[in-house]
Amino acid sequence: MPGLDDLYREIILDHYRSPRNRGELPSPPAIRVEGYNPLCGDDIVLFLDVRDGRLADIKMTGRGCSISQASASLMGAAVKGKTLEQVRDVIDTFKRLMTVHEAHLERDEEPERLDVRRLGELAALQGVVRFPVRIKCATLAWNTLAQGLEQAA
Repeated sequence: MPGLDDLYREIILDHYRSPRNRGELPSPPAIRVEGYNPLCGDDIVLFLDVRDGRLADIKMTGRGCSISQASASLMGAAVKGKTLEQVRDVIDTFKRLMTVHEAHLERDEEPERLDVRRLGELAALQGVVRFPVRIKCATLAWNTLAQGLEQAA
């Protein structure tokens, strides 16, 4: 779908050029967690304010390619204010979008059906699976967020 691909490309570029939730939160009380992709040099630092079982605020710094930075921005917008259970659900759904599709594409099988509408703007990143080398870029922020949630437990 060329029109949808163009829309997704615009969403990615918008989040890359004007990232949401940039900056830092005071630590403590914020949890500070770092992620690094040694394959391409992308890095991210997340600052998580977890209160009363909810991700009250999230900020991030770092640098990297358009995919890693747009994914981080989209992630922040998608999880901020949600309960930790909801955040973990979004992480799981997004990571399945990136990995399950890739595994099925390699075996030329029909991928698991995911309701990408649940992901909102995050669905813009589903095209990344066509470029397996970029999946680590798209999931860097997500893996880092999962590590941060472990510290919050």
